[in-house]
Amino acid sequence: MTDIAAIGQRIRHFRTQRGFTLDTLGERLGMTPSHLSLLETGKRDAKLTTLTQLAKELDVDLAELLDEAPPTKRAGLERDWSRVASTTLFRGMGLPSPKVTKTLPDDWLEVTTGLFSDIVRRESVALATPEEARRANTEQRRDMRALDNYLPELETLAEDLVRTSGHTTGALTHREVAVMAESLGFSIVHVGDLPRSARSVTDYENGRIYLPPASIPGGHGLRSMALQAMAHLLLKHPVPTSYREFLRQRLEINYFAAACLMPLTHAVTFLQTAKKNKDLAVEDFRDAFGVTHEAAALRFTNLATSHLDLHVHFLRVGDDGAVYKAYENDGLALPEDVHGATEGQVVCRRWSAREAFARTNRTTEYYQYTDTPEGTFWESTQIGTSTADEFSITIGAAFDDAKWFRGRETTMRRKSTCPDMECCKKPDQEMRQKWAGKAWTSARLQAHVLSPLQAGTFPGVDDVELFEFLERHESPDRSV
Repeated sequence: MTDIAAIGQRIRHFRTQRGFTLDTLGERLGMTPSHLSLLETGKRDAKLTTLTQLAKELDVDLAELLDEAPPTKRAGLERDWSRVASTTLFRGMGLPSPKVTKTLPDDWLEVTTGLFSDIVRRESVALATPEEARRANTEQRRDMRALDNYLPELETLAEDLVRTSGHTTGALTHREVAVMAESLGFSIVHVGDLPRSARSVTDYENGRIYLPPASIPGGHGLRSMALQAMAHLLLKHPVPTSYREFLRQRLEINYFAAACLMPLTHAVTFLQTAKKNKDLAVEDFRDAFGVTHEAAALRFTNLATSHLDLHVHFLRVGDDGAVYKAYENDGLALPEDVHGATEGQVVCRRWSAREAFARTNRTTEYYQYTDTPEGTFWESTQIGTSTADEFSITIGAAFDDAKWFRGRETTMRRKSTCPDMECCKKPDQEMRQKWAGKAWTSARLQAHVLSPLQAGTFPGVDDVELFEFLERHESPDRSV
């Protein structure tokens, strides 16, 4: 497509280079100066016959006139600025758009367009497209693998805060969580009108942590939400400027909340005892501390290598086989795309994470040995249900470490040769021949795959909803 602004810029360049005014050139062409000015500013498209006439009068080849490259550095700067000023992002800033005149310095144009380009770059990062999210997830997963998924500084911070509540053993109560918040100068307030895009809101001005109503189903998760909000306070997190920073902060607050709900000393004692008895089980760990199966499994990965001398893997897999979360330091080859991302990839149908969906009784854990190209792994899988679908939570370890876990005596065994396509990603030859060219299907589009996070102050949170919420609840009386 022809860039009429670029052509107009070249017309003006050659006109001034030849010493013609708009009046002079217009008279030679039989064209009004105002019409010629519209051509030069790119506000009107020129016909080929007009361009041919212009090239002749300006003594240049038509191809040279049609070349869309800026004729000078200054022209390039002016073109860049024109594009900046016409963007929705710039107009949305509410800033005036200075008229570019001959007296406007080149440096001003260069610096201003450069600053705007960086704003666009930051905005693009904040949007966190699926590609950006996968890249950041992959980097973070590799970072945590190098640390054996263990962050000792957060362990210490969590134990210190739990100690302020007077907690001794068992599940951390809602009252103890409230006491922990009070020790930081905050009260927990349950409201029914949180912004739809926010899980919690912390009001520094009035010292409040807003959470959903205490009566919501699965209310045990409210303890974790409150603790995550406290983590932001204790870790002095700045507003994230990139998706990678946002993701790191999210990891830290989740880790901190889990370390409070399953404190290091008590959790390690519990797990070491279970290992000594060769009876390690996520379900027991879960019940002892009153948390979800997923939370207990993830917490187990934090402590397994550093305190139990075990290398393990963790998977949360949807009922379609897609990976939502994954971690390993035991050698299991996770499915990855060409960039190393595992989120969104599909695990082998022979793995425990998918075999467990085929069971009629899903209330208990499913145990299985899986032979893979990297070796044999023992796995324990529990099925869970969200508001949208079912998912599986898997904890596994290499064959030699199965002796420490409950369920090691299982006779269930499957063989996986993935990523070999013949393993489970193709129907058998007989079915392929039977149905080839005889059927058609329409894929269900996953809207979230295409949708980036909303670009607010905090990625994914609607600023308007957030600040309207704070306005509604603002009051000098902190006891409200």
